[in-house]
Order: sequence, then structure tokens, then C-alpha cells
Amino acid sequence: MKQILKKVRTFAQENELFDPGQKLCAAVSGGADSMALLRILLELQPEFGYQLTACHVNHGLRGASADRDEAFVRDWCAAHDIPFVSGSGDIRGLAEREGLSLEEAARTLRYAFLRREAEKLGQYIKIYTAHHADDNAETILFNLIRGTGVAGLTGMAYQQNGIFRPLLDVTRAELAAYAAAHHIPHVEDAT
Repeated sequence: MKQILKKVRTFAQENELFDPGQKLCAAVSGGADSMALLRILLELQPEFGYQLTACHVNHGLRGASADRDEAFVRDWCAAHDIPFVSGSGDIRGLAEREGLSLEEAARTLRYAFLRREAEKLGQYIKIYTAHHADDNAETILFNLIRGTGVAGLTGMAYQQNGIFRPLLDVTRAELAAYAAAHHIPHVEDAT
């Protein structure tokens, strides 16, 4: 479990991600990966001295279970003295207007919300997501299947447009082991 902290700490130091007094916005869905990220950032907070806020987007696509996920994250954050903000939007409407899949519309709305909250909360320069090595491999495979050229055979960037992915060197299995060792609760998304 120390290995994950070491990877994130090394990534943060190499990329000068954490500055004392800086404010961070962590995207937290309530799933295992994002709850592990939130716990990792909470664990490293005393060492680096940043301020942490959890940001949750209720996509509203799953009715009561989406509301349950939001309440779960809100309650966990309250129990750990982490500021919490949430937002929602019309995913179906955005998908229809823009000709997007529901997943693409949800991602568009989520990143727009995160950027608005970062700006609104002031001095929130960095937004963190829980994308990990397995997500990155899936992205590369998807790009390959889509028929991309050599230039498109890349995965996610560690940082891009104010979004930071400090877990790209961590596998899903490592995150699951970390979550189990620290008894980190999470919600399962039926979709």
C-alpha cells in the first residue's frame, strides 16, 4: 500500500503538483477508484499542505441510485472534514443537442462542472481525476480499434487542460488492494 503513495508522491514531486496552501479539486463519483484517490489525497495532505475539496457530479441518469451516490460521497466527506460540492445537468438533452453518446455527454458535462467549480472556488488550479493504468490501456486499445494513426496511439496525458491524473501509473488491482487495506467504502454503479 505504501507503493501507491510512493508512486503518487513521486509523480507529484516530478510534476510540481502540490504546493503548500494550494487548493485541489478531486472528482469523486463514489466508486472504488475515485474514493481511493480521495483517500490518497487526504493521506498526503499533511505532508504537502494543500487544501482539498471533493467535487461530485450527479448525472441524474440512474434516478434514486444516483442520488444515493451523491449522498454517500457527501456523508463520507463530512465524516472526514473534506469540503464537498456537487452539480448536475441534463445529460440526455446535451447528448441529443450535440449528437453525443450519453457517455460523451456525461464526460463533457463533468469536466465543464469541474472547471466551473475550480474557478468559482478561487485559486483551485488543479483538478484531479482517478483515471488509472487500466483506463489508459483501454484508451489506447479504443484508439487502435477506431483506426487511429501512429500519432493517435497514445493514452491519456498525466496532465492536460488543468486536469491531472496522478494514478496513471497505478493499476486497478493496486487501487483495489489499497481500498481493501484501508477499508475504504464505495458505491457500485449498476451501469
